[in-house]
Amino acid sequence: MGSSGEAPARAASEARLGLLYGFAAYGSWGVIPLFWPLLEPASPAEILANRMVWSLVACILLLLVLRRWAWIRPLLREPRRLALVAGAAATITVNWFVYIWAVNSGHVVEAALGYFINPLVSIAFGVLLLRERLRGLQWIAVAVGAAAVVVLTVGYGRLPWIALVLAFSFGTYGLIKKRIGLEGIESFAAETAVQFLPALVFMLILGARGDSTFHTEGVGHALLLASCGVITAFPLICFGAAAVRLPLSTIGLMQYLAPTLQFVLGVLYFRESMPAERWAGFLLVWLALALLTYDALRTARRGRLELRRAEAEAEARAAAAGGAADGEAKAEPAGMPEAANPGRPA
Repeated sequence: MGSSGEAPARAASEARLGLLYGFAAYGSWGVIPLFWPLLEPASPAEILANRMVWSLVACILLLLVLRRWAWIRPLLREPRRLALVAGAAATITVNWFVYIWAVNSGHVVEAALGYFINPLVSIAFGVLLLRERLRGLQWIAVAVGAAAVVVLTVGYGRLPWIALVLAFSFGTYGLIKKRIGLEGIESFAAETAVQFLPALVFMLILGARGDSTFHTEGVGHALLLASCGVITAFPLICFGAAAVRLPLSTIGLMQYLAPTLQFVLGVLYFRESMPAERWAGFLLVWLALALLTYDALRTARRGRLELRRAEAEAEARAAAAGGAADGEAKAEPAGMPEAANPGRPA
């Protein structure tokens, strides 16, 4: 009795823990715009270089604690996967730089927009690159998203390039990571290893030219720059812990928490302008995301119903087969005399 009740309780506990990890991950990503301005007067390029260098340090410490090194040798023997790791490192470098620059240049709302439209970009990649077929609601959502970009272009008086670069770079990054086939921490460690040497050389050049703020702005500033590694690694660790405990549908819904928090910070804390045209564009984006979410939940529900139906049919067939076997056994009891069964040879 005790064991049958322990399994559901354990599953519920794991789900609660997964939600905590998920909120920690997406909540951290959501409030990260508050961190980058603290690193000024460092330039976005210097902040990026420090983020790369100290992220690798954080990854090495984490791998030492977990003792997870077995993936390195197989990876080094596969040039194709190494090339994919380099590609992932390049795309996330672009993403990081544009995001840091955007936040420290007063474009937090547009940066948040990039992560709102990222699911639409992922769908576009699926259609164009992976030959995936879209359902009706997904086509409508993509069309609404395209209309939102047009409205926002009018609202900004220019193409919202910050949002588009962030969305397409992160979408490309996700696409490449799927093909690398490494776990989250291992993949991130490999990417930061690729980034490390160029970033370290850049930091040394800045120091030799006297342009580095790491050595000139005091110990507190240096510690803040060094903390970029922890700031980068912590939400990734929490995300990995959430991903193994929660269904993909829950993770998919939680991903909107980060850009929502960033948007709220941009409007209420950083006091960025939001004229009517931008509100209209954001409302269209949110409508597209609502359509995608509804379609995903509906599809997942249909899948669960079909699975239950298939399981019920399999159980019914098994029961029918068992009943037929019992009937045959009763029709021919084991102790019947040979004379009573003339159809069988003597």
